[in-house]
Formats: sequence, structure tokens, C-alpha cells
Amino acid sequence: MLVDGVYHQAPAVRHKELLALLARGVRVIGAASIGALRAAELHQFGMEGVGAVFELYRSGRLTADDEVAVGQDPVDGRALTWPLVSLRHVLGLAAAAGVLPPGPRPVDRLLDELRGVYYAQRTPAAVRAVCRRAGAGPFVEWLDERRAADARFGDVKYSDAVAAVRVALAGGGRGEDAVPAVWDTGYFRRWRGHFATQVVDGVAMPTGLRVTYQQVFDPGFAAVWRVYVERCSLFPPDGGARMPLSERTRDLTGAADGSLLHAVVRVDPDRCDGSALNVLLARESVADRTAVVRYAAAIERARRSVPGFTVEGVRDDVVVRMLTEVWRCDGAGLGEQARLRGLQSAGRAVEQAKVLVAGFMEDQRRVEGGLVRG
Repeated sequence: MLVDGVYHQAPAVRHKELLALLARGVRVIGAASIGALRAAELHQFGMEGVGAVFELYRSGRLTADDEVAVGQDPVDGRALTWPLVSLRHVLGLAAAAGVLPPGPRPVDRLLDELRGVYYAQRTPAAVRAVCRRAGAGPFVEWLDERRAADARFGDVKYSDAVAAVRVALAGGGRGEDAVPAVWDTGYFRRWRGHFATQVVDGVAMPTGLRVTYQQVFDPGFAAVWRVYVERCSLFPPDGGARMPLSERTRDLTGAADGSLLHAVVRVDPDRCDGSALNVLLARESVADRTAVVRYAAAIERARRSVPGFTVEGVRDDVVVRMLTEVWRCDGAGLGEQARLRGLQSAGRAVEQAKVLVAGFMEDQRRVEGGLVRG
């Protein structure tokens, strides 16, 4: 069940994460805040939505994501500001109670004033000030009285979250009106592969790191890649025409010897495809798997010890030095080596190999330390 989350200082929950769950047959319920927003966006794919906020988004009466945004205390996560969707709800209650003049215009005018305050600055004090300045002092007093009696008064997000919990506890399946749709795209497969893991010998290992390790460090990986590309030509992942690789290469380039193969055939392996991994990891040894675990741990150590460290932030020249050392070539030869190993280009090889740098540098320091002690 998805109710709330962060999005300003960190990436929000992605649609692909939820689609991956739905693809596995998991029941996914959304409500209240970003859960309601994602449920409205993904309802046709099987995600269930619950509550008033979901219905507002699903119907199109609400479209902006700032309607549910709040500023939070960075320590305990406590809401420090009022979301616009709750203020909209409270203004409707006030109009129904006769606290505001009848008709939609007074409510809309106040709502426009409140919408003009940046969500992270829409504190209770700011709400009171805006309303008093707009001549709605009686509304402020009425709201303060209600909030003093019930701290959750007007909190439509809270009410929707409670309703969603009850729906989840009641059991059941996906909404019957969910319409199956095709969304299993190459973009989704690449995203899924980025997070793929496999448990090997009781240890969970990142699949992408395992494949990249083989592409970079296995001196015989060019032959492995050739076998994999041959397999893809005979059994295209996209369901295209089947043909031997030599025939496909000849049709595309006019060369029968396959010398131009890597210039025209580019395959992005699906790292969640077990049969593909059987080919790509055919030469992986126990020592290789041990190194992968060590390299994954090196990344985590770097994140803890180096402020602001990210894999993506590793300098390109550092990766180039590593690759030229491992592949025993100069910078001009990087592109050819990368293509032979399925990394497509020198630039792509540099980007993918960044994940190996922390572990490689630790290995180098370990070897140098051993030589000094010896």
C-alpha cells in the first residue's frame, strides 16, 4: 500500500516500481497523497485507488501534484504545512456551515490566495495570515476552534489513509475495471535490470554488477558476447525474424565475415532473463562472484566515508585509466574493446564501468600493501 512519500529532496516512487509489482501479481493500493496520485495514473494497469483525493485526481478535477505536497520536519517527519487539498476540503466545510458567504466565489477566491503561497511555506500561521488579509477572519476563528477540538479536523489525507488500511485488511483483489495494457517496454526492462539481484550460494548479488564485471575483467568475454548475439539473432527478444547471425550481418553490411558486426548490431541484455544470464555468466567463477560481493561492499564503504560519493560521479579519466590497464590498450583502442565486449562504445563502457572503480581501487591498494609488506 502506498500512501505518502518524499519527492523534493529525493526521487519520488517511480511508476515503473509499481508496474513491476503489478506484473508479479501483487495487489497495489494507493491513497491520500502520492499514493492517490500514482493510483490515478496507473489505475488502468491494475493499481487500486481509495478515498476522496484519489477520486479527485482520477476524475481530473485535480491535476497538480502540489495539491498534496507538504513540508515535513526532517527529524520526525511531522507535517509542518497544510496541503492544498485539505484546505480545499476545509473551505468547503466552512461554506456548508455558513461560515463563508454562500456561493463558490468566496471559496475560490480564498483558495487562489492560498495557492499562491509556496507549499513549503504554507504553515498554519501563513494560512491564518492569508485568510485574515483576505477578510476571512471568522473562518480563521472557526477553523482554530475545530482544530483545537480535533487535531485531525479537515485532514482528508489522513481520512483516506485510514480508509485504505481498512480496504487492505479486508482483502480482495484488483479493481474489476482495471484494463490490461501493454507497458513492458525496453525502457522498463532496462530499469528492472538496473535493480535486479540474484541469490547465489546464499548471497544476494546485483546482477548488473556481475555482468559488467565479466564484460570488463574476463579476457575471453568477446567470445561469450558473440555467442549471446548469435542467440539473439536466432531468437530475437522483440519477436522479429529469426536468422543466423552471419546471414543477418551480410544482409545489413554486405560483409560475410562479420567484420562489421559490432558497428550495426547493438543488443542491450535483459538482466532479468535467466536464459540470457546463463550465456553471459557462463565463464563466471567462484572467485569472480567473491569479487562482485567485495566490489558491492566497496561501493557502500565509499558512500559512507566519502561525502557526496555516487557511482555516477566517478571521474571519466579514472575509469579510462582502469579500462586501458585491464584491457592493455591505449585510449584509441577503447572503443573497439568495448564493442567486442558488448559495451557498444568507449563512452558507454566508461559509464557502465564506473560501478567497478571503488572495488578496483581497493584491490590495487591491497596488492600494493602486500608488496610493501613482502
